[in-house]
Amino acid sequence: MDTIASLFSFITTPVSWVIVQFHKVYGALFGDDTGWAWGLSIVSLVILIRICLIPLFVKQIKATRAMQTLQPEMKKIQERYKNDKQRQSEEMMKLYKETGTNPLSSCLPILAQSPFFFALYHVLNGIATGKTIGVINDPLLASARKAHIFGAPLAAKFTDGADKVAQLGATLTDVRVVTAVMIVMMSASQFYTQRQLMTKNVDTTVKTPFMQQQKMLMYVFPVMFAVFGINFPVGVLVYWLTTNVWTMGQQMFVIRNNPTPGSKAQAAYLERLHKHVTHHGQTRRRSEKTIIKAIVAKGRDRNEFERKFINGLSKAGLVAQADGTVVKGEAQAAVAQAEDGTPTSAAAPKRQQPKRQSKSQRQSGAAKAAGEGTPTSLSKSEEPEDAKPAADKPAQKSGGGTRSKAQSGQRKGPQRPKSPSKK
Repeated sequence: MDTIASLFSFITTPVSWVIVQFHKVYGALFGDDTGWAWGLSIVSLVILIRICLIPLFVKQIKATRAMQTLQPEMKKIQERYKNDKQRQSEEMMKLYKETGTNPLSSCLPILAQSPFFFALYHVLNGIATGKTIGVINDPLLASARKAHIFGAPLAAKFTDGADKVAQLGATLTDVRVVTAVMIVMMSASQFYTQRQLMTKNVDTTVKTPFMQQQKMLMYVFPVMFAVFGINFPVGVLVYWLTTNVWTMGQQMFVIRNNPTPGSKAQAAYLERLHKHVTHHGQTRRRSEKTIIKAIVAKGRDRNEFERKFINGLSKAGLVAQADGTVVKGEAQAAVAQAEDGTPTSAAAPKRQQPKRQSKSQRQSGAAKAAGEGTPTSLSKSEEPEDAKPAADKPAQKSGGGTRSKAQSGQRKGPQRPKSPSKK
């Protein structure tokens, strides 16, 4: 580990300078030789580094989501060219180039943070061995060796022997207990961060190998932290525990306010957004407008949670617009009417068509009207022949006279059967 840390010796001077500047501030409050002064200096160093890495963290989120989206296409390429690894790699690179995705973007925060981590380890290792490094001179070195965090020296390790721990002014029991607790907390925070990502912020509608890899890392990373943690000084454990807690809080904020589409976190976010929008009748924040604008633009490609959100707005009498705002349903109808110049379905009710009567109902109505002596409006086919003009009425002989129809429209005498009976 010393060889690896020495490779980052070029950055030990800036790191040690930042720690010394923070130590001056906290030393004036808690005392120069206290563990609070040196411990808070390391914590402040972590916060400063993580603030500078926020743009890379945003790129990591976008890259992770882009990789999740590309997993189905990547799987197709792997199956299509499973016997040609070179062509498979070429098609993968072509897919990354077309979509603007970089697989290494998801590792940028870790890669960018690694030099600071190893530089801090090099500084603390110099304190443990009594060597000045960077801007830490002899007085600062003596002050750092006196600093204890909950009874454990800043430069002590879990694997140190009793003699080395005694030289730092502590007992082996205190060092083992403090380092063990910090290692457990460090591994637990890493596990919770990864589990939160897998259970809340992953699209549950798509099953890809990427999800299996993330699930495996959820168990691998905590074990790695536990194994390597026993060789880290207490100061490095403070550094790594702080950065894990920061990552966990930062990820919770992102999952709550900008969840992955199709995930459980998106369902919870849209439920909160629906309550907020229906209560106020409008969108107030830019982030809300951005989310609604993206949902409206999807059209029929919306997932289950997004369709439920749009339907919920409709039931509340609200309509989502293309610019991310919402308006009331009546206002939307008025806007549509003003744009077309024609009344909309909301303003003009549909014309009611009369119900069609059956032949028996028409005949019974005509018979009832004839019995009461009131004229009826019969169809042309049902109009009595006596009422027709003589020119249009053909002469029919039946016993020296013409046959007449009854006013009901039926012929007198026996009716001809519709189908002849079999003899």
